[in-house]
Amino acid sequence: MPGGVQTCPDHVLGDFPSFKWRAIEPSLPRDLRGVSVLDIGCNAGFYSFELAKRGALVDAFDVDEHYLAQAIWAARQLGLDGRVNFERRHLYDLARSDRCWDIVLFLGVFYHLRYPLLGLDIVSRRVKKLLIFQSLTTPESSVEPETFDLGLDERDRLERPGWPKMAFIEHRLAGDETNWWAPNHAGLEAMLRSSGMNVIARPAHEIYICTPNPRSDSGAPSWSEREYSAATRATGEPKV
Repeated sequence: MPGGVQTCPDHVLGDFPSFKWRAIEPSLPRDLRGVSVLDIGCNAGFYSFELAKRGALVDAFDVDEHYLAQAIWAARQLGLDGRVNFERRHLYDLARSDRCWDIVLFLGVFYHLRYPLLGLDIVSRRVKKLLIFQSLTTPESSVEPETFDLGLDERDRLERPGWPKMAFIEHRLAGDETNWWAPNHAGLEAMLRSSGMNVIARPAHEIYICTPNPRSDSGAPSWSEREYSAATRATGEPKV
């Protein structure tokens, strides 16, 4: 904050979220004037403020009223009042919106979702140019190279270390009952591809820089439009 006061100097993750921003920010243009940005699960607004300082037109959503109150207060302290549009919304609400954004930040939210792949499908349809994605993962980082069209008698391959998968957390992780999933690295990349994203960079552990891949033949929009519409009650394609 102004004057050098830190809001959480003893955070369990250290200099958080500054160290994650330092990994992400080289992937973003210095000048974001006129660029539309959506920050999903904005918490107290740290990333939203950094993008607003670069001139971006930022919409920031969170479901927690306390976090949003912190963000609005912090914007005033930083001289950024009115530079970010804060709203109490859930990412599932985006399925019934016709808006898209140039850049979407989807950081630290995926593993809190009860319906994570649906959430990723919804978010991927809102990205014009760039998706900045981060999620809690398992420690496993290997990737199984052959994952195409298994036979029923080959299911033992699903147990290989690099097979795309997610661990389900029935109760709590780190004392948080909203931590539902811990995917492995291969699983995250596979789900991003399946949702129509192309992973172009991995600047740090658990962080993925993605662009839309309109030619993807594995994405859900190419074969399950009716299922998506039924799950979200969405009507029609987003406007770009």
